[in-house]
Amino acid sequence: MGATITEKILAKHAGRERVSPGELLNVDIDLVLAHEVTTPPAISELEKLGIDRVFDPERIVVTPDHFVPNKDERSADLAKRLRDWVKRHNIKHYYEVGRHGICHTMLIEQGHIGPGMIVVAGDSHTCTHGVMGAFGWGVGSTELAAAIATGKLWLEVPETIKVVVEGELPKGVYSKDVILYVLSQIGVSGATDKVLEFAGSTIDELEVEDRATITNMAVEAGATVGIINPDQKVFDYLSKRTNKKFDPVSSDPDAEYSQVHCFEVSSLEPLVGVPPLPSNGKPVGELKGVKIDQAVVGSCTNGRIQDLREAAKILKGRKVAPFVRMIVIPATTSIWKQALKEGLFDIFTEAGAAVSTPTCGPCLGAHMGVLAAGEVAIASTNRNFVGRMGSPKSSVYIASPATVAASAVRGEITDPREFL
Repeated sequence: MGATITEKILAKHAGRERVSPGELLNVDIDLVLAHEVTTPPAISELEKLGIDRVFDPERIVVTPDHFVPNKDERSADLAKRLRDWVKRHNIKHYYEVGRHGICHTMLIEQGHIGPGMIVVAGDSHTCTHGVMGAFGWGVGSTELAAAIATGKLWLEVPETIKVVVEGELPKGVYSKDVILYVLSQIGVSGATDKVLEFAGSTIDELEVEDRATITNMAVEAGATVGIINPDQKVFDYLSKRTNKKFDPVSSDPDAEYSQVHCFEVSSLEPLVGVPPLPSNGKPVGELKGVKIDQAVVGSCTNGRIQDLREAAKILKGRKVAPFVRMIVIPATTSIWKQALKEGLFDIFTEAGAAVSTPTCGPCLGAHMGVLAAGEVAIASTNRNFVGRMGSPKSSVYIASPATVAASAVRGEITDPREFL
């Protein structure tokens, strides 16, 4: 019997020939990702134990990305603590404000992540990195502290659920719609503590950064990891960003999965995740007439350059509806510069949208777009739990950047195909 990509990665990092679900392993970590929210508590844990070291200053990548620029004294203290720690340990890869970005998007963009790696961060959306054929593992601050100090972590080998997606996506339907559909079918606890491995002709046809939207939201089904077997698109993507050598592995044809789900999406419609769960995916037409106060394009899910381009296609020559706030947030400084170069900011600002520096602040109701009680937002983010974007009496609908832009123009949830 063959092995899954996850089992192969974990076996290699534990010094084993092969592993099986349920086994406990102590694995070597290739890279630790750190930001200003969960890393300072990890540093505190280490200080309590009298530990002031990092396992390898060249294999830790750091950027502030939640409260950028700092929104208050507390966030400034967190950022300073992170910065002081970086200086003290001569951590090589630190992206200061002005070169920063949302961590999950930036690490892939900058070529830090490659096939076969184990990447750890104190952030639940670390599963995004599975788009590169890596084991991207979100952990708590205590585990993060252990990884920072030792470069190793214990884990139980998770079972893998295979999700096969077949069919050509219709015009106006995007990878965000695909993952909202998958979540609607398997639910928010359908993959708890398991791996979601995505495959099929639809996944193969998507560009690497579009696939990242899908692995990013694997955690919304409870998955520890979302992963896709690396292919030539991944290798080509990496060749433009790094000269580092990687050790790619892929699932064997006879690998064993705990479940297999098959979906056909050639007739899929744009979907909207209705609050309070990402799994409440409904066809956009069923939500016609839902008024909005705010529209947000951004986040680690959909703040990439092609997301901004899709939003700009709809906003070009049109205006954001009266009394609607539209916020556009490029996920990284590089994306920000590219959007400026392509003239996208002119389109956004002429439509009446505000453009921000990279931050994931609005997604968690922390900064740059917090909602008041009774307000309704549609966003290209990944969560719509109660109070996720501010007041617990507000509501967040999640959708593709195209649906967000179309809704901003109409002032109510709108099918983007009406503008394409």
